[in-house]
Amino acid sequence: MASLDDLKKRIVSVKSTQKITKAMKMVAAAKLKRAQENAEKGRPYSEKMNNIILNLSSGISDKENSPKLLSGTGEDKVHLCIVLTSDRGLCGGFNTNIIKKAKVYFENIKKEGKVLKIITVGSKGYDQLKRVFNENIIEKISFKDSKNINYFDAEKVGKIIINSFEKKEFDVCTIFYNKFKNVITQIPQAQQIIPLKASEVEGNSPEDNYEFEPDEDEILSNLLPKNISTQIFKAMLENSASEQGSRMSAMDNATRNAGEMVDKLTIEYNRSRQAAITKELIEIISGAESL
Repeated sequence: MASLDDLKKRIVSVKSTQKITKAMKMVAAAKLKRAQENAEKGRPYSEKMNNIILNLSSGISDKENSPKLLSGTGEDKVHLCIVLTSDRGLCGGFNTNIIKKAKVYFENIKKEGKVLKIITVGSKGYDQLKRVFNENIIEKISFKDSKNINYFDAEKVGKIIINSFEKKEFDVCTIFYNKFKNVITQIPQAQQIIPLKASEVEGNSPEDNYEFEPDEDEILSNLLPKNISTQIFKAMLENSASEQGSRMSAMDNATRNAGEMVDKLTIEYNRSRQAAITKELIEIISGAESL
């Protein structure tokens, strides 16, 4: 049984931890509002760009000579996977959910006998994947020094993907991230960006039909690389909101659990203290009676 001094120290320690988790919850709640607004603003832009690309691709007469970023290499042998996670922990199951989704995809690729290449964006993703897929990771990227999510960081990742594609180092590219739904729910996503799947650009309406000048090929050659960076940026915004929501929920649970632990330790401390006092009284009374 723990001594009174040990129990007292544990109570002080848990109370200190509770203060930290409560502060982290408040910071995450403050960051969440802005991150959620940015994620919601980014969705229409990325969807509209996909719709425009769909309209452009439908107007191309020579499909065989269309831009490779749109149609792909024509093969399905080498898969490049971009796993976007956070650089910081203490955010519940945020990173784990993305990794679980990615691992299922990785296992299917390997079972089919295809080549797997991985680029991790965020140190937590690398830490979890290196144990099993270390030989498949070709590059690890971290934006820990960046204070806010910005397009320039997304463009850096986009350029790495495009340069690798131009060197014919892969055939299919898929990004993994968490889509923000609410504070409780973040949905892991696997989005194929090269070649652009028709299912990813659904929802175009008649008002989206345009006449283009210059021709479709020339516009697509400029627009497709930007779309890669745009989709990466959208995924990063979604991840940012999901991370703060998950951290807020996790720290709220941790604060509540710490409060319950303090209550239990306090009861145990009071019982031990009462038992010690009772024991001393019995010893004093027994000593007095012996005289």
